[in-house]
Amino acid sequence: MEKLTNKEEEIMKILWTLERAFVKEIMEQITGDKPHYNTLSTIVRNLEEKKYVDHEAFGKTHRYFPLVSKENYRQKYVNSSMVDYFDNSYKNLVSFFAKEEKISIEDLKEIINLIEKKK
Repeated sequence: MEKLTNKEEEIMKILWTLERAFVKEIMEQITGDKPHYNTLSTIVRNLEEKKYVDHEAFGKTHRYFPLVSKENYRQKYVNSSMVDYFDNSYKNLVSFFAKEEKISIEDLKEIINLIEKKK
């Protein structure tokens, strides 16, 4: 599974939400600066070449749908980030978020409770 660009990830998030969409419908969901229609169409076709999406044809128009689930993508790249940035240590990952004040004590307690329930 090839890593996506930020723009490709943005488009995939939209497709994961919509489940099936024409380029025009994807465009409507983009917040902020919208790319030109042809640019967006090229990004979607690139996602198709990378085997992230496929399409069904309606004449000359295509409706796209994800082939890769959000969960599978997240798992692959969270694990990759763990190896690349946190020495494959969940402790280092959680410590990073704690130091950055991105996770609260209540969140940590909830995580501990979840872990203890699994034992």
